[in-house]
Amino acid sequence: MLFTQDRTRTRQLFRSTWKKYLEGQNLEPLEKQIADLLQEHPEYHALLTGKETVVDRDFTAEDGHENPFLHLSLHLALREQVGTDRPAGIASITRSLLLKHGDGHTVEHLMIERLGVFLWDAQRQGRAPDEQAYLESLRELL
Repeated sequence: MLFTQDRTRTRQLFRSTWKKYLEGQNLEPLEKQIADLLQEHPEYHALLTGKETVVDRDFTAEDGHENPFLHLSLHLALREQVGTDRPAGIASITRSLLLKHGDGHTVEHLMIERLGVFLWDAQRQGRAPDEQAYLESLRELL
């Protein structure tokens, strides 16, 4: 999918996709997914269209800034997980959360918060994320 070790290229993809969307250009399937997601996040529009160079900017919690590119990437990763039901059971959990909360975007935010923690922890420990622990964490939201 979109996930690459090249932070600059990933960020440029978000910016160029939003520009293409605003100009009414045809979008590739991944760009369509990104544009749909960006429409749900108007708080990032100025960042993506502004003259400020954000592709090399560090966003740190210490500075009080959420990393918008990480946030958006987590949304895309979660949508891919749900679409492929990998880890097995995540699609069912998502449907149950949708019934409970009624709003897909709210549900995604609850879920990506958990996803981010599990990815950060796995990276910190130098191991693959524990899918079963991740699913159990998501079930706690039910």
